[in-house]
Amino acid sequence: MRKITAGLFISLDGVVEAPDQWHFPYFNDEMGVAVDATLRAADTVLFGRKTYDSFAGAWPEREAAGEEDAGLAKALGDARKIVASNQKLEFTWRNSEQLEGDLVEAVTALKNEPGRNIALSGSVSVVRQLLAAGLLDELHLLVHPIAVRKGMRLFDEGDSPVPLRLISSETFETGVLNLVYAPAESTGEASYEDAKAHLAQPER
Repeated sequence: MRKITAGLFISLDGVVEAPDQWHFPYFNDEMGVAVDATLRAADTVLFGRKTYDSFAGAWPEREAAGEEDAGLAKALGDARKIVASNQKLEFTWRNSEQLEGDLVEAVTALKNEPGRNIALSGSVSVVRQLLAAGLLDELHLLVHPIAVRKGMRLFDEGDSPVPLRLISSETFETGVLNLVYAPAESTGEASYEDAKAHLAQPER
């Protein structure tokens, strides 16, 4: 079964909206390698419509310009791109198609197809739905050392917690944390009485 990985730029206070307004001062070679590795490990990229429109409005031109990011632009262009939307879409970016039918059912079928990883970049609403459905395998968070203080956050209000386990962590020179999580089983019930046994005891 194919693995689905989601990558997001996120602020210290959990904001994922409009990273173009606060993210770029932290982009360095280390982050470039991390982003490139996630996308190049995939042969399919899954998008929400807004994120796709943003990518389609920029990356084909970057590929045509032939500058430093042309290699990544070509890799994105060559990848199969699938867009989840309730509206009927038309595409000009090559290898783009619309996800047909129910999101969870269609992505489950995608996971069972032969191929390499399926990547998501941004597309928060899709990430939330796949997490809730147990279809997301890895959540790659590039946590920026800034509190944006406004905008949509990765996790919205809800009744059920979302337990995760840390797979790997790395600190970049800019202070950005590269954290990779996977879904985890519920942590179960506990109280302060259970926790206090782990408190450091004063020296005598």
